[in-house]
Amino acid sequence: MKIIATVPLTPELRRVVQQAVPGAEVSDRNCRTNDDVLALVAGGCDVMLGFRVPDELLQHAPGLKWIHLLSAGADHVSSWIGKNGDVPVTTSSGIHATPISEYTIASMLAYAHRFHVMMRAQLRHEWQRRGFMDTIEELRGKTLGVIGYGSIGRETARLADALGMQVLALKRNPRERRDQGWCPAGLGDPEGRIPLKFLGPDQCQAIMGESDYLTVTLPLTPATRKFVGAKEIAAMRPGAYIVNIGRGEVIDEQAMIEALRGGKIGGAGLDVFEHEPLEASSPLWDMENVILTPHMSGANRGYMEKACELFAENLRRFNAGAQLLNVVDPVYGY
Repeated sequence: MKIIATVPLTPELRRVVQQAVPGAEVSDRNCRTNDDVLALVAGGCDVMLGFRVPDELLQHAPGLKWIHLLSAGADHVSSWIGKNGDVPVTTSSGIHATPISEYTIASMLAYAHRFHVMMRAQLRHEWQRRGFMDTIEELRGKTLGVIGYGSIGRETARLADALGMQVLALKRNPRERRDQGWCPAGLGDPEGRIPLKFLGPDQCQAIMGESDYLTVTLPLTPATRKFVGAKEIAAMRPGAYIVNIGRGEVIDEQAMIEALRGGKIGGAGLDVFEHEPLEASSPLWDMENVILTPHMSGANRGYMEKACELFAENLRRFNAGAQLLNVVDPVYGY
């Protein structure tokens, strides 16, 4: 078996991959462009690991049998999926559960305890104590609505449950409560036991109206583009806080900005935006009730170690002819 990685592997990570399929040939190189990828696979391969998938990949590697993405999302390769025979595409969904769920809870805690206000006061050298007694709240006893109950949403729910929050979950098929993807032991909610209630896609306004805090963990697909629109934002509780770590285009950004400006909702924690990098002219930069970061909620020092652990498990399954984890469904796009 020949495996090509379009990202550089450390000797330790190379061993993890090779131990999964003893005797496999592993080649790796840092590919910054699609042309770099095509040049690397020109000699042929059975499996490719990386971020980029050029549309003409099979023309250069006709023997390719499987692609594993190092990303959780597959929207950046939507033009390839389902249009190239029987070559499956799998994702690294699940490896981001810990850092992104911790980020989400941190954003909610920062807002609840007004860290964002205090930090701005710190930059102005202001000792600002007035008014905090009436604005700071606890997360305990509050309701968290999770829109998209995948690996990240489930781990966020587990942490929120530990903090004493009530959890509501919205997913494409609310009757399917088990997690079918990659789920390391001790993480998430594999059996779907934490939420008090499961809701379907047509109940987005309902979950928005019942939640004090919301987290949006949806992938970007034709069905989820602006899934949280003006009507859904209007249904939010006054003072509610929404976190988006999925994709920027899942939320109607302008409708959200208007709600934030008008005080209809309390605040927003945003790691993703409709256009990235976020334009310097965006009003979101200067809104005191917004905590924003540059699409980095999934960053962590152990990223590649976790990704290769999942990839190695899928390699063993692939070699044994077993069902792969995290196969992208061409119909749904994730």
